[in-house]
Amino acid sequence: MSAIQATDLVRQFGEVEAVRGVSLEVAEGEIYGFLGPNGAGKSTIVRILTTLLQPTSGSGSVLGHDVVKEPTTVRRLIGVALQEAGLDPKQTGRELLALQGKLYGLKGSVLTGQVTEVTELVGLTDAIDRRIQTYSGGMKRRLDLASALLHRPRVLFLDEPTTGLDPLSRALIWDRIRELRERFGATIFLTTQYLEEADELADRVAIIDHGRIVRQGTPAALKAEVGADVIDVAVEEREVGAARAAITELQASGELPAGELRGTQAGYTLFVPDGPENLAVLIRGLDKAGVRFGAVSVSRPTLDDVFLAATGGRMATADQDGQGEDGQDREPEPAGTGRRSS
Repeated sequence: MSAIQATDLVRQFGEVEAVRGVSLEVAEGEIYGFLGPNGAGKSTIVRILTTLLQPTSGSGSVLGHDVVKEPTTVRRLIGVALQEAGLDPKQTGRELLALQGKLYGLKGSVLTGQVTEVTELVGLTDAIDRRIQTYSGGMKRRLDLASALLHRPRVLFLDEPTTGLDPLSRALIWDRIRELRERFGATIFLTTQYLEEADELADRVAIIDHGRIVRQGTPAALKAEVGADVIDVAVEEREVGAARAAITELQASGELPAGELRGTQAGYTLFVPDGPENLAVLIRGLDKAGVRFGAVSVSRPTLDDVFLAATGGRMATADQDGQGEDGQDREPEPAGTGRRSS
């Protein structure tokens, strides 16, 4: 039995189709990364699978229970940490966890023991009796994670759990996620806009763009599908046309392989075999054509390159503000092209 399954999920908000026929399957014990820019549909799908939002059409299930027909059962089986943590700043961490446990029917020594367990797991033992208003952003995220884990759920949904955190706090959350799977065998559905987060944590990744899954597989397999090295060349705006013409001519003459060429905000990205050798050819060709260019680099494919190859755009940066697909505060979708973020 799959831990999570979705079949042809569609969700509309008025005339806006935020989710467009998404199907996926997550095995028990798997960390499944759901990667995409803000506004792509990630949070909407999480809300559907956690019974907070009904689909316009299609179906979803958790551990064999339909999310529309059996919402109460699903809610007892899952833990959820959404982007905006519902924390009362006047409570202490312990008071919040105790209240959460009572809502799940925990009491007495069982409740006390599980509060201690999750507090130690997320590294908040020294702060658990302080008021939440004194917590840092990273501590609040870890407390929210503890709250989602208190009743020992078999399936955990984490919706962008590290967005806005500093690198140290993000690394601590990553460690806790790995430990959850190792200690409890939990199935984890992780949405993220951070490429390195998906690459570090996920057994499999689905890339979603404009409400559709455009790629799915292990991070290694997805990067292998690109099948080439990646050359990035920075070009000034007034030189963009001349640069494209020069690169196209190099490809037509056979000096450069006829690899895929993608325009980006910074210039161009070229997917070619034997990147170091072809890098030299490219530099000589641009120089011969009189094209003024900036930094040039060659690298192995990243998940950002997979996204670029699939959609024509780079991932959005992590610090932009905007609104998401359901009217909630989210970052905007990329405008087709963007600066490389890895």
